[in-house]
Amino acid sequence: MTDFQARREAFGNRLRALREEHRVLSGREMAKRLAWPQSRVSKIETGKQTPDHSDVIAWCDALDAPEAAQDLLAELEQLRLQQVEWRRQLRSGHRQKQLELDQRQQNAKVIRAVDIAAVPGLAQTPPYARRIFIRAADLLAVPQDADQAVAARMARQQILYQGSKTIEILVAEAALSHPIAPPDEMIVQIDRLISLVGMPHVRFGILPLFRALPHVVPHGYWIVDDRVAVETVTSELEIDDPEQVAIYHRMTDRLWKAAAEGEQAIDILRRLAEEYRRQR
Repeated sequence: MTDFQARREAFGNRLRALREEHRVLSGREMAKRLAWPQSRVSKIETGKQTPDHSDVIAWCDALDAPEAAQDLLAELEQLRLQQVEWRRQLRSGHRQKQLELDQRQQNAKVIRAVDIAAVPGLAQTPPYARRIFIRAADLLAVPQDADQAVAARMARQQILYQGSKTIEILVAEAALSHPIAPPDEMIVQIDRLISLVGMPHVRFGILPLFRALPHVVPHGYWIVDDRVAVETVTSELEIDDPEQVAIYHRMTDRLWKAAAEGEQAIDILRRLAEEYRRQR
């Protein structure tokens, strides 16, 4: 259980205790007061779903306990915006994080990756991934375990070949125009992306330079089933509020409408590869 999940479960326990303290002794009765499905009450109390601001206010109102709302809302804000610092997550290196991601994605049915600054991990070549891990470890002053982390990331890429999943990889052309690796390694990375075009169960696209996008994309993100992960320089933000996750899905759908796919994507990639050949 992650720290986030433990805190969400504790928050659910607190809501249940408040309910019982006000003599509402069953989730069924609470659901009736709130006009909610009983399953929603159960998921919130057991920490399987994060309530939103209005849910907590409605909960307190249903119990005639407005005095409890302020503290609960403050705690909810911290929970929903909880950021797990990379330095704490990576205290033993990047490999363990890759193994955790592998477990989560192995169980997923739908994975949608959008990145504007780098190639998403599922599509990286070993040299490209190694340079990313080395630079991140150096910046964050955490243990260098690039070789082990690369091996774990490459093993995780096996999910690309699992027919039980739907996988989308959308990367900005700008991410490939600002090289993370020398020209020879960038050419190999681009060839890897070309190989994804037309792969069964994988949708690959490029957001071309100079093409208007439907929204400003301030950061890359991953949607894994019903959870969004956003990486910043120093932390990772996990979002599982259904309304917020729905917004990320909606933005992703709109970005795909602006994307180049198929032969158009291949043409862009080949042009980029030719530029790197000229730079050698």
